Amino acid sequence: MKISYYHLKTMIISFALFFIMSSFVNAQKVKFNAYSAYVFDDRVDSYYDANNYYDGKIQGGYQWGLGIEYMVHATKGIELRYLRQDTKAPMNYYDDGVQFKDFELGLNYILIGGSNYFKTAGGVVEPYAGLGIGLAIFNIKNPERGTDSSKEKFAWNIKAGTNIWATDRIGFKLQAELISAVQSAGGGFYFGSGGSGAGISTYSSMYQWSLGGGLTIKIGQ
Repeated sequence: MKISYYHLKTMIISFALFFIMSSFVNAQKVKFNAYSAYVFDDRVDSYYDANNYYDGKIQGGYQWGLGIEYMVHATKGIELRYLRQDTKAPMNYYDDGVQFKDFELGLNYILIGGSNYFKTAGGVVEPYAGLGIGLAIFNIKNPERGTDSSKEKFAWNIKAGTNIWATDRIGFKLQAELISAVQSAGGGFYFGSGGSGAGISTYSSMYQWSLGGGLTIKIGQ
């Protein structure tokens, strides 16, 4: 059975509410994470025919985020995260001839995933790796016409990094991550003179690599 984005979004929101309530009940097992990273450029394109396509890139830039992580085991955690990036998307597209425009793009990710931690001698350095799934919410704006639109897509991520604990409760993060937002057949969006719209039905994905860090804080006892 195919799961729609509406049902996926409902499942994620329901799980998120349950997750947050469970985390507060078991506060001694919770970490608060703050993220700060640089995202690299990513080339994107979608082609249906000579009159329906776009080709360009999503520019790199600063990304920030927040997360709540519940430790189900000493070496395993489940985390709910929100990530945000504001950037530009210079695109070539067809609209009564080949056109070019620099769109404004807001990228929002809501991700639920697990991490596995690897204990080391002394416990000051704590390497980890993890993966997750969730929603990518795109806000696309044509600054010339003042038009905008939004699209939601399935997203997944993989990450690896390390916590460096300065105290028993506060640590610094170093992390590398890959996030992908998938546009499947019949569910794509395109960049055009009106801002964006639904119309291109080919498969296309975006892959965003990031390097950064942040803070991690243990809450409770």
